[in-house]
Amino acid sequence: MDLLEVRSINKTYGSGNTSVKALRDVSFSVPKGEFVAVVGESGSGKSTLLNIIGGLDTPDSGKVIIDGKDILSMKESKLTIFRRRNIGFVFQAFNLIPELNVEQNIIFPLLLDYRKPDNGYLEELLSVLDLSDRRAHLPGQLSGGQQQRAAIGRALITRPSLILADEPTGNLDSKNSGEVIALLKEASKKYEQTIIMITHNSGIAGAADRVLRVSDGVLTDFGRCRG
Repeated sequence: MDLLEVRSINKTYGSGNTSVKALRDVSFSVPKGEFVAVVGESGSGKSTLLNIIGGLDTPDSGKVIIDGKDILSMKESKLTIFRRRNIGFVFQAFNLIPELNVEQNIIFPLLLDYRKPDNGYLEELLSVLDLSDRRAHLPGQLSGGQQQRAAIGRALITRPSLILADEPTGNLDSKNSGEVIALLKEASKKYEQTIIMITHNSGIAGAADRVLRVSDGVLTDFGRCRG
């Protein structure tokens, strides 16, 4: 069963001679639990695509169906709640709250939704993320890799069906990059979460189940990766 369906998405910025077609009739689907990498040059449209899938931007035309629900037809208030409960975001810049410790940063999305954390699941995440002994540390006391692992924990804590990762290894060295990708792959398999990851690194993209490429707003599906 497809968890995500993207249907005929078009997006243009500007108008007249200065207009830029960011996405051109982009369509694809992703089954539950698949780890998909989206590659492309800077300005190719891949970040625009990710933002539209996450309901952070709106296309000129087309549909985004997540778990059978057309998110682009939702009112903003309903979309905000849906996004908070069903989509986890991992950003290149980590975006941790500096005044909160690791544990508080991870459970923050639940608190926004007036929900109590599942302590068993929280402990499991801290263990999987190798952050159990860093749970009381502030972001400024962590390495880049540890900060990104905390950001992944924040994305996972609500048990979202879809995780959107925008260059999650962009600020990390090769060792930490490998660890972050391994964590995302484990989340995909262990928790049956669908992951869409943007990267410009072909080596990292090769770790995904499937690779899509965006070039000048046009999407090409390279199919499943070997191994």
